[in-house]
Amino acid sequence: METLQQIIQNVLNLGSAVFIPALMILIGLLVKMKSKDAISAGITLGVAFIGMNLVIGFMMSALAPAAQALAERTGISLTVIDGGWTSMATLSWAWPYAFLMFPLQLLINGIMLAMNKTKTLNVDLWNVWGKIFTAVLIVGVTNNLYLAFIGAAITVVLELLFADINQPEIERLSGIPGVTVSHGMMMLGALLMPFDLLLRRIPALNKEMDATMLKEKIGMFGENHVMGFIIGFVLGLGGGYSVGASLMLGMQAATAMTLFPMVSKLFMQALSPISEAMSDFMKNKFKDREMFIGLDWPILAGSSEVWVILILVVPVTLLFAFILPGNAVLPFAGILNIGMVVPALVVTGGNLIRMFILSVIGTPVFLYAASHFANTITKLASDTGAVELAQGQKITWSTLELPDVRFVLTELLQFKVIGFVLAAIWVALFVLYFKVMKKRAANEPVVPNEESWDMEPNEA
Repeated sequence: METLQQIIQNVLNLGSAVFIPALMILIGLLVKMKSKDAISAGITLGVAFIGMNLVIGFMMSALAPAAQALAERTGISLTVIDGGWTSMATLSWAWPYAFLMFPLQLLINGIMLAMNKTKTLNVDLWNVWGKIFTAVLIVGVTNNLYLAFIGAAITVVLELLFADINQPEIERLSGIPGVTVSHGMMMLGALLMPFDLLLRRIPALNKEMDATMLKEKIGMFGENHVMGFIIGFVLGLGGGYSVGASLMLGMQAATAMTLFPMVSKLFMQALSPISEAMSDFMKNKFKDREMFIGLDWPILAGSSEVWVILILVVPVTLLFAFILPGNAVLPFAGILNIGMVVPALVVTGGNLIRMFILSVIGTPVFLYAASHFANTITKLASDTGAVELAQGQKITWSTLELPDVRFVLTELLQFKVIGFVLAAIWVALFVLYFKVMKKRAANEPVVPNEESWDMEPNEA
């Protein structure tokens, strides 16, 4: 058992930028790609991951201090530290049973593929830590190892189901054939969908309004670099920066907004040949059977809408942190709420206005979930010794991904009445989400008088 744990840990320690490309090279060879093409595609995918992480890190290092300065100007003190996803991942891997989640995910995916219950081969194995984190939270509130793995198994299944149903929209948004996003963050779409359906009934909000359309309407002010500069400059002024420092923050934001689409093209360059080879292989081996490659969310990072809304939601998140009764966390390390904006992109089809409204509606859910789990996360951090905290200090994750699912699972597996009620409501939303996304994939209206969906790839 210890040997298996060590092998799995050594593999995962390579990091997603090495592990996933190596896995994709192997898959390419298995589906009869030429060695040179498979190796080239794999290395390009690794470059794409590292490039995207560099740009996100650059953006975070510029925006987070400005957001912190903006928060400090209010004089409001919040007691719980925001450790971000990196602290939660560290805590998750410190759990003694973490290594078992890796074979569990592979087993479930394999069984569902064999039974034709999913079309997605989830190669985003680095993010297995998200299932570990869910299990760790369940252990923290139930002290039951078996329930923890049951809860994690449920999220594995749900990830695959969402990856299947979202695939047509993700292919449209990314322009990459045969891929989908198998990250658990996509489950938030079930919670956002009813609000999006209501917003679509408002004529002004049911028109195409992605980044490309915005450029046509407002000219240069809709360009990525110009929008990034304006938003960064205003955020700097709001944080009390000097004009010079605000101008620099504007340029940094403009740089990030310019580089994101450039780096995202590398994902298409790497994944398109692998996807085509897999499609040909499946057609030859399994008649009438298609398969999708499940990957992390950065394949959608070329959508400018994601970055515009991420930056716009920063001051909204801080405002809610200050005014929401019962919130205890000051967003800092998790200030860019990717786990909310990416699902909103898919739910709305890239409509900027509805994405922003949904993000405003969803922000309190994340803050309350972060506050709710703070005691559990702090205790787990103390028990594992994975994260060092001062005496009396608490830690959480302000933009804790899939907050609704994790809250429902922890309440349900404590066998609380509220847990069963919320689970029933969530299942109903899940069914609604699937019905709507199937209509969209078939290019059918999802609300009365809605125009047909434009299924051409998003050039933004």
